[in-house]
Amino acid sequence: MASLVQRDGRWRALVRRKGYTPQCRTFATKAEAAAWARRVEAQMDRGEPEVRQGDDLTVADLVQAYRKLRDKARPIRDDSTEHYQLRTLERLLGTYRVTRMTPDDLAGFGAARREEGAGPYTINMDLSKLGTVLRYGAAALRVSLPDVVGSARPLLTHLRLIGGGGRRERRPTDDELQRILEHLEREHGAVYADAVAFAACTAMRRGEVCALRWADLDAATRCATVARKHPRKGKVVHRVPVVGGGWEIAQRQPRVDGEERVFPVHEQTLTKYFTWACTALSIPDLHLHDLRHEGTSRLFEAGYSVPEVALVTGHKNLGHLTRYTNLRPEDVAAKAPR
Repeated sequence: MASLVQRDGRWRALVRRKGYTPQCRTFATKAEAAAWARRVEAQMDRGEPEVRQGDDLTVADLVQAYRKLRDKARPIRDDSTEHYQLRTLERLLGTYRVTRMTPDDLAGFGAARREEGAGPYTINMDLSKLGTVLRYGAAALRVSLPDVVGSARPLLTHLRLIGGGGRRERRPTDDELQRILEHLEREHGAVYADAVAFAACTAMRRGEVCALRWADLDAATRCATVARKHPRKGKVVHRVPVVGGGWEIAQRQPRVDGEERVFPVHEQTLTKYFTWACTALSIPDLHLHDLRHEGTSRLFEAGYSVPEVALVTGHKNLGHLTRYTNLRPEDVAAKAPR
């Protein structure tokens, strides 16, 4: 039987049941307190999972609940961006009580991420992931939580901690790319240099390059079977033409017994070595993903049509290709009649 106690003009309901954590909540009226107590007791009678109060939950608790929820349908891979986002949330916000978290707390989180080198777009994505975690984690734990992320967005926008992703127009020059390839081969081995060169030729993402297997290559058609990310379907398999010298780069890789992959390197390591090479060579503001832009732009410069480029890059929305098309003015001018 629940106990109802009046204190300071409000009513506190306390439900105790063997095998369950005591549940306590305060209401403005006795009727509200009694109705809540009856609902909790009925849930306990039906053997439903314990209803938790949100007061004792931390961000780390919600992250773990979200991971368990995802494990039932679409597990989060240990090498995915989402995995590292969740680790960042646990590292910087894990001990915060979710019901006491304020917009100022999230502004502090944004400032800490900026000090680590994250830009406004990346911080915005971290904040969005936190909102997803709180929403779905709360549903899994059957608690109601305030929308602190929504409340914090105006403040973080005003402080310029979050923002949209700016269109990148950075492409490596031929000299820069050649120096990077030479540095990678000298410092880390030919396979890293070839993986980078292959990405620049084919416009494949780093994960697609590092996951490519010998069995995925069809010599008769010079096409590759590639599992590409999809915003709603996870991974979707495509047959992709290997163009721009990419086929020759793949074929010169040594075949090692027991190794199925063409480029047996980890995508995170590839990014790390590429970044180190740019630093060592004093090449500014160049990212490994910029090679996808480079490969896409090369296809347009070579005269491929938009549908043909989309077949290579995997874009479903052809309008999105404009983000990756950074033609060099001097190359266009060279084609003009004189």
